[in-house]
Amino acid sequence: MARTSGGKPGAGPAPLSESERLLFSGALRHDKAWAVHEDPLLRMSFWSMARQFPGMLAMIARVAWREDPRSLVVLVVAQVASGAMSAFLLVATNQVLVHLFADGPTPEKLREALPALLLAGVSAAGTVLLGCLIVRTEGHLYPKIELSCTSAYYSMMTRVEMSAMEDKDIHRRLALGRYGTDSVQRMLSNAVTVTSGLMSLAAAAVVLGALHPLLLAALLLIAAPRWWGAVVVMRRAYASRHVWIDHRRAVDVLLYPITRADATPELRVHGAGRLLIRSHRDMGRTAVAEKARLAGAEARTEIVAAALSGTARVLSYGLLWWLLVAGGMPLAAAGTAVLAIRNATQYLNQIVSQLNRMCEESLYLADMDRSIKLGARHAIPCGGTAVEGEGLEVVLEDVTFRYPGAARDALRGVSLTIPRGKVVALVGENGSGKSTLAGIVAGLYLPTSGQVTHNGVEIRRADRESVFDRVALLPQDVSCWPMTVRANVHIGDAGRSLRQEKVEAAAEYAGIRPAVEELPHGWDSIAVKGFERGVRLSGGQWQRVGVARAVYRERDLLIVDEPTAALDAKAEIALFDSLRSFTDDGVGSVLLITHRLAATATADLIYVLHRGELVEAGGHQELMALEGGHYRELYELQAAQYATPALPAPRKEDAR
Repeated sequence: MARTSGGKPGAGPAPLSESERLLFSGALRHDKAWAVHEDPLLRMSFWSMARQFPGMLAMIARVAWREDPRSLVVLVVAQVASGAMSAFLLVATNQVLVHLFADGPTPEKLREALPALLLAGVSAAGTVLLGCLIVRTEGHLYPKIELSCTSAYYSMMTRVEMSAMEDKDIHRRLALGRYGTDSVQRMLSNAVTVTSGLMSLAAAAVVLGALHPLLLAALLLIAAPRWWGAVVVMRRAYASRHVWIDHRRAVDVLLYPITRADATPELRVHGAGRLLIRSHRDMGRTAVAEKARLAGAEARTEIVAAALSGTARVLSYGLLWWLLVAGGMPLAAAGTAVLAIRNATQYLNQIVSQLNRMCEESLYLADMDRSIKLGARHAIPCGGTAVEGEGLEVVLEDVTFRYPGAARDALRGVSLTIPRGKVVALVGENGSGKSTLAGIVAGLYLPTSGQVTHNGVEIRRADRESVFDRVALLPQDVSCWPMTVRANVHIGDAGRSLRQEKVEAAAEYAGIRPAVEELPHGWDSIAVKGFERGVRLSGGQWQRVGVARAVYRERDLLIVDEPTAALDAKAEIALFDSLRSFTDDGVGSVLLITHRLAATATADLIYVLHRGELVEAGGHQELMALEGGHYRELYELQAAQYATPALPAPRKEDAR
């Protein structure tokens, strides 16, 4: 079975079932950005968290001040006033008790206590009203802060250079900030709660000090063990929660396939379902053991904390008795002291819990701040020289490109021209650099060395937005956006207003319009299953949606990367024939990347790449005339696959 951790929170090996060893060779842990904070949080003591509180408060205050300074001021003033009301309530309670315990007839004592009762009522009502004001102000401030941070983060991500996104270390650090967008509101809420608790705690301490200085020591004696117990239990629960995350993740991975239709055959025929259920039970027993361990440890901690706090409470009551007997404190003050100590203990527990959560959220918020700054350093530059003129001519001169962290260049010394009004094909084996070159042509990558010009404007000096605005992409893997089919076409030119007639014309060109209009909800169908009006499109249909998206964009250069992988033979021929029409006006150009060399025969210009280098260039007939040419070799290999094989001679048995 499993081993469980014990002793110090976060220490010792994590529980691990035999099924996890069998299926995952250990705990199933995410290789995700947020996971880097789990262990540091477990190692961080509560006092180190407390020391970080001013810095965390300043961090969130800067964000709040930037978005809505007025609401922030109202929130702070309301919190301070709420703390003052807590102090007034204790003082008023003390005055009520003083009058009630005084000598004299009861009606007279009640009349004398009436002003204090009114003050207590006003304080209580003021606390309620301030609470309402705080809730209202939070409702104005929190969404603004969350929206600002979320927009800042995702806007940054849309501007990061492709080369930075493909750098594993940079991308990981950028992705780390995503979790901070969810932490902003929670951290501010925690900060308000902690601040409120501190205000109320300070109010109770001030009242106790005013009643008698020794009562402050009594407060520490009673509250310290409860505080310690709360911290230990909370940290142990936090450690166990992160241990359980591994189990929960593993269980989800096991159970999810059982609900999927595509997994049904192997679940039935291979008996995979029995293995999954058996492993689920094994992991469940491990989780039960961990929860039992946690409950036992929590009970022991609570017993120790309660015993220490109870002993301190008895000593404190002894102190109050001594002060009463010695005449150093009236009975009413003693009653007020008991009430203040009880309230202060509750505030301490609240502060401990919220400060722990606030510290966790602050780590993610700091990650978001660092991610935004990192993204700004790797962002596509704003401004530059606009690419102008009719059509688009792209010229590469001695271009070399290497991906971040790669051991060798993806392209080396490539020089070529993509002229206006022509169909240009890029061919070569997998890994020859075709898609990389297409990315450079589109302006997605900057060359490591060499020059790329768009209508005479060098890419490093160009306004990249103007480069992107001249290009349309038809990638091999068409993005399947979880939105309507109409929007999936319109997103190809989302900067302009949607025009239904233009969407339908593009879909007609791509051959997808009849299929869309036959859907139950037509153009309003959601192109992903699992939603209302959701539908499942086939791979070929998605490829046609991609064609419609590129046609709808209507730009000078259409870059097509393996566009027919999911199309049948008839649709493939029709698509390649239609590409030629993009150049009919003599302005539009097509850059075609394909392994189907039969489609390149009609291209105006063919560039042949091999291991990142340009090895041949010319028209189809010209390249086929090259003895030992690379293009000719590839073409003949493919042509041989379609040659009709010789039929075997019939056997005598078949002839009879």
